[in-house]
Amino acid sequence: MKALSQAFCALVLLAAPALAAPPLPSDPRAARAVQNYLRAQQAETARDRDQRVADRMDALANNPASPVLGNPKGDVAIIVFSDYACPYCKLAEPRLMALIAADKRVKIVMKEFPILTRASMTASRMALAAHKQGKYRQFHLALMHREGVLDEAGILETARAAGLDVARARRDMQAPDVSDEIIANFNLARGIRAFQTPTYIVGGRILNSDSANINFAQEVAAARRRR
Repeated sequence: MKALSQAFCALVLLAAPALAAPPLPSDPRAARAVQNYLRAQQAETARDRDQRVADRMDALANNPASPVLGNPKGDVAIIVFSDYACPYCKLAEPRLMALIAADKRVKIVMKEFPILTRASMTASRMALAAHKQGKYRQFHLALMHREGVLDEAGILETARAAGLDVARARRDMQAPDVSDEIIANFNLARGIRAFQTPTYIVGGRILNSDSANINFAQEVAAARRRR
């Protein structure tokens, strides 16, 4: 049921239709052949995604327009494609904050990815406007912890509570560079075949696990071993 619910946080942008696994034949040798083929296909898909990430790593990890939490010069980057209307993003957020509190060498790069609701776009634009005021972290955490339906009134209330100059933020939300950053994030997501929120990349690899089961500290340690 949980996996089914999480599917509601997915957006298929240009994904090919999913192919169901064929039923295994009764002949054991044929069954092994099918299983080997499926494993090879999965491995090829994983290699393709890793290569797509590697080809775009500079834009993913080093774009100055993307807000950073943690150490901007960290040795391991976690790239997060997130939507403020996504409950799974909110559930994972405390673990990410605990990670950067415990590990001062981690850099979290936030990619605003408003795919779920109309208000998601407003929230992402406000977050990037907060970034212009040096208050991204305050606004981001406040909105991540806000309960209830995401709507414009709640976004503005959160902005005020986070200490933003709201009049300036409302102007900055419409700035061309804010639109450019969101468009760039959509293009990156399409390029790496990221079709849902949250999507995490740690040390250059997309995590395929259910977000609730990700141990970020272990993933960071594994990324350091790969260096």
